[in-house]
Amino acid sequence: MMRILQKLLIIIVFVAFSCSTENAIEITKNQENQIVSIDKKVAKRSGLKTIGTGVMMQAFYWDVPAGGTWWENVEDKVQDWSNAGIDAIWLPPVSKAQNGPFSMGYDPFDYFDFGEYDQMGSVETRFGSKTELLSLINSAHNVNLSVIADIVINHNSGGELEPNPYTGTPYYTDFNPLSGKFYRSNADFHPNNVRQSDSGVFGGYPDLSHSQPYVQDWLWKKPESVAKYYMNEIGFDGWRFDYVKGFEPWVVKEWKNEVGGFSVGEYWDGNAATLDWWSSQAEVSAFDFACYYRMLDAFEGNNLNRLNDDMLLKRNPRKAVTFVANHDTDEIFNGKMLAYAYIMTHEGYPTVFYQDYEEWLNKERLNNLIWIHNNLAGGSTNVLYTDTDEYIAKRNGHNNDGLIVYINNSNSWKERWVETNWSSKRIKDYTGHSGWQPVTQSGKWVKIEVPPKSYSVWSTK
Repeated sequence: MMRILQKLLIIIVFVAFSCSTENAIEITKNQENQIVSIDKKVAKRSGLKTIGTGVMMQAFYWDVPAGGTWWENVEDKVQDWSNAGIDAIWLPPVSKAQNGPFSMGYDPFDYFDFGEYDQMGSVETRFGSKTELLSLINSAHNVNLSVIADIVINHNSGGELEPNPYTGTPYYTDFNPLSGKFYRSNADFHPNNVRQSDSGVFGGYPDLSHSQPYVQDWLWKKPESVAKYYMNEIGFDGWRFDYVKGFEPWVVKEWKNEVGGFSVGEYWDGNAATLDWWSSQAEVSAFDFACYYRMLDAFEGNNLNRLNDDMLLKRNPRKAVTFVANHDTDEIFNGKMLAYAYIMTHEGYPTVFYQDYEEWLNKERLNNLIWIHNNLAGGSTNVLYTDTDEYIAKRNGHNNDGLIVYINNSNSWKERWVETNWSSKRIKDYTGHSGWQPVTQSGKWVKIEVPPKSYSVWSTK
């Protein structure tokens, strides 16, 4: 009951005061746990870690608990995540969707309802209220974390049925959101008077037409657009674009050029050349599905030679966002920690999946790999050895001494002589899986080892 009363008070104060991007949300309570002051504003962003220098946390999974508590759950964790070396958190779509309190946000209805209007069956979203969202973003900024918004602009859901003069068949394209922003009708979807279609539709949902000037204005151009409101008023620092196969790359490029911020697209394709093409056209990063599927082949298919194959991180490492699992794809079960050892020691911007970190895998081991990524994994890569069970690669260092990673997918200990970049240097395994601390020969060769179904990461002591 107390929590409900507190929420009602927060909502009342929220309605009474406008949003600003200059100051932090400050919520203080007296000893009786009564709220005595609320300053609902978005935190300053000075001092944020540079996105891409650490590791991204995907701060949700499919069907997180409903009931409006998720923003509070994530807020409780941001300090620990920042301490571990995370530099940004990726949130699920934050606006009200057709499925209301049960939606994961990928069926967007009102882009400007963050849990404050009674529509689609609820006031709050599945994740919580607008006040709680702002509090979470404030807390993330206060511990130097950037916050990435999941943007769904290919399709909409929840509109009313209306006549369609372009098809002669009525369709659900009459959108009248209670926020009073971005009303939509049949002309704003395909087909219309401008275009019959774009590059893709999703699930029969009304397909937004980005060629319409009105749609462009509301999505990214006008001062009160989705992009500018999310960044300037809500406090987001970057963008994850959902289902970018559904529209042309220029859409993401124009959004990014208009408002800035880190941007990454979900172009779900295992072909590295295709990912490189899309990333180059959109001029933003892309999730490296080529890397994901090669790791699936390597660790589930028990053939580490597949790690030699083409990936976006090998073609354009500055644009590759790597991952082992996400809310749509979680197929690597055998050797999942080995897969994390791969992405944390190679080029690209690695992502940690919430359930892997908080529930399923060894958090201490993941924190160790995050530290290795942030402190040792610099420079170009040379693959030193591969076979079905073993993979050894060398990072050559950039403002550090680099590393050598040894991945073993067999059931027995392995050891090999490798050529390092270090002459007459004592080295150690920074994972702690091996107790060896050998000295490299003057010719830079040294013998290293790795336990079964495990990995070791070597660098100078």
